[in-house]
Amino acid sequence: MKSIRTFSIALIGLLLLNSCELTELDNYNGPNATIHGGVYDQETGELVQQDIINGMAIEYIEHGYDNPHTQYIVVKNDGTFRNNIMFSGDYTIQPVRGNFVPIESVEIKVEGDKIQNFNVQPYIRIRNVVIQKQDNKVVATFNLAQTVTNNVNTIGLFAHAEMNVGEPLNLVAAKININAVSNDVFQYRLEINLEANSSTLKSGKEYYFRVGALIDAPEAKYNYAPALKIAI
Repeated sequence: MKSIRTFSIALIGLLLLNSCELTELDNYNGPNATIHGGVYDQETGELVQQDIINGMAIEYIEHGYDNPHTQYIVVKNDGTFRNNIMFSGDYTIQPVRGNFVPIESVEIKVEGDKIQNFNVQPYIRIRNVVIQKQDNKVVATFNLAQTVTNNVNTIGLFAHAEMNVGEPLNLVAAKININAVSNDVFQYRLEINLEANSSTLKSGKEYYFRVGALIDAPEAKYNYAPALKIAI
């Protein structure tokens, strides 16, 4: 009986201690700042298109703590990002795992509504994109202007009902392996046969089509042109 009483007292003490700790945690201030911005092509000033699934992320570390955790913000398809639940303070921040030449991290102070943009050199610029329905096909023509000496690994035309269409999210894809340095005056052509894919791409409905190109570099992601909605 004595051992049961002793255990009960210890358990009550532990619960009281935890209660006090929880009360202390509840007294901390909540997030009080916002950060948002975009990843821009340093030459054209255009936003660098991304994949929202397994695409580029904004990596950030808050200063002032021992062994701080590395945290991430997902970047949208159009190359913008936002986090409305930040804490005011000093941070190290860097876009990572992207479709551009890696850049160094920067030290910033986040307070109130913080705008933070990044200028980068995309691996590939996809130019003069034309996507249109031609009879029973959707045809894309475009040029590639690569900014590094690596080979272009693959080009693709992707189709999906969602505007986030891309290599990781598509109903139908037409891809060609190039494995060579591209020529910026050569016109590339990709097509999706609507008749052959009629069970997936329904006639009379609208779908998003998007051109992408992948450079042969570690952790590289596809570079994209903006998605275009077409009724088929």
